[in-house]
Amino acid sequence: MSASKAVLIVIMPHAASRVDQWIVPLNEAMDAYSINTPLRQAAFLAQIAYESGELRYVRELASGTAYEGRADLGNTQAGDGVRYKGRGLIQVTGRSNYGSCGTALHLPLIDHPEMLELPQYAALSAAWFWDSRRLNALADNGSFKEITKKINGGYNGWAQRKEYYERAKAVL
Repeated sequence: MSASKAVLIVIMPHAASRVDQWIVPLNEAMDAYSINTPLRQAAFLAQIAYESGELRYVRELASGTAYEGRADLGNTQAGDGVRYKGRGLIQVTGRSNYGSCGTALHLPLIDHPEMLELPQYAALSAAWFWDSRRLNALADNGSFKEITKKINGGYNGWAQRKEYYERAKAVL
């Protein structure tokens, strides 16, 4: 099941001017990682709507200095925090995550982290992240709050995420 441009605009009304560049990469990424039921797609699209500011941001706005020296993210070399700040539609963050994502997608992300700013890789990295955290199973059970915690580490933006989710469920 593919999402249409009209569906994306209902879920993310402020993304109308950007949907054309995202529709193919999003559908290819969802197909590649079996995000292929209405509940899975609703949860996935709602989360990326929030995380990317409705397909506006593929690079974290903050500098990344807050991640400097974070061994839990694999940021063990000077400059890793800024170099491996969040990128993609679900912000892949940290040297370790870039390495894992790059291995899975066969991309040289350690040497070229900016590749996650390109639509096809921004969408694919989000679907990889989703799959690597086994979020399809949570989506199947309607466990949207648990999905939010696994993506965000908490519940930042909960009300808005839930609003995207309700719109996505209604339209899908």
